[in-house]
Amino acid sequence: MIRHIVFFSARDKEDVEAVRTGLLTLGKIPHSRFFEVTLNTKVDPLSDEIDVVVYAEFEDETALAAYKAHPLYAKTTSQVRPLRELRYSADVVAAASGRNA
Repeated sequence: MIRHIVFFSARDKEDVEAVRTGLLTLGKIPHSRFFEVTLNTKVDPLSDEIDVVVYAEFEDETALAAYKAHPLYAKTTSQVRPLRELRYSADVVAAASGRNA
């Protein structure tokens, strides 16, 4: 399983909700096993520049590639990109047990 985690900050703090709402559209793409968009709670003061987090799970790299190739992905990206300042992304292979102990 691939965990896809993307962190965003809004260029203008008044656009945080527009960024979140725009990214929610990606949940309509059928290739993920799990998909959510949440606001950063900003409990950790070292991560207060991040406003919105996308977390999704994909069966494998093929499913993730199909998600990124979907027309709705390109459309959403073009709508959200002008509103965002930062975008950090990580795709990680999940351990079979869910623990790296």
